[in-house]
Amino acid sequence: MHIPDGYLGPSTCVVLGAAILPVWAVASKNVKKTLKAKQVPMLAMGAAFSFVIMMFNVPIPGGTTGHAVGGVLVALLLGPWAACISITVALVVQALLFGDGGITAVGANCFNMAFVLPFTGYYIYKAISFNSAPDSPRKVIAAAIAGYLAINIAAACAGFEFGIQPLLYHEASGHALYCPYGLNVAIPAMLGEHLLVFGWVEALVTALVLKYLQKQAPELLYEGRT
Repeated sequence: MHIPDGYLGPSTCVVLGAAILPVWAVASKNVKKTLKAKQVPMLAMGAAFSFVIMMFNVPIPGGTTGHAVGGVLVALLLGPWAACISITVALVVQALLFGDGGITAVGANCFNMAFVLPFTGYYIYKAISFNSAPDSPRKVIAAAIAGYLAINIAAACAGFEFGIQPLLYHEASGHALYCPYGLNVAIPAMLGEHLLVFGWVEALVTALVLKYLQKQAPELLYEGRT
């Protein structure tokens, strides 16, 4: 799902970068206000976990990769705002040091994976698990569904961003200047792999860790309201 340099036009990068800036600002204020001192190491661990799981990239058609993110799990542990910060740190380190995701596309990648994914996953989880007991199996099911749906929603966003590039940037002859694949290729390419493989990985990891924490350390689960 990492978008490389050269696949998004300048205005697309600027718009998505501008869209994520206020999210980062609110996330920073929210984390400073709500994150407890004992949770700071967990914030770093969340970034490290997301960094590691995203390094298992599998190239897919359309110029990008497929992988799990771990964003919903971090959101369930620390809240979606803290998850946004954690995943952003992981994405920036990957782009700057490992060339995984383009530097010009950092805003787009963060919008998809550090904003769309943890927030949609967190609120899907909250909706499904509403009013359930702390040790309820419904919470585990909710975590799995949230992980699966959230990563596919984020993948669809990336596919859409790829797919509109030939419409926005092309020569008079119709030759695409950036991503050459239209919506009919980009969205199925992104969604296919995530629906069939990576969504299930995200669901499994999220559900298993939550089930373990329910029994061993329920106090670590974030139950606040945002």
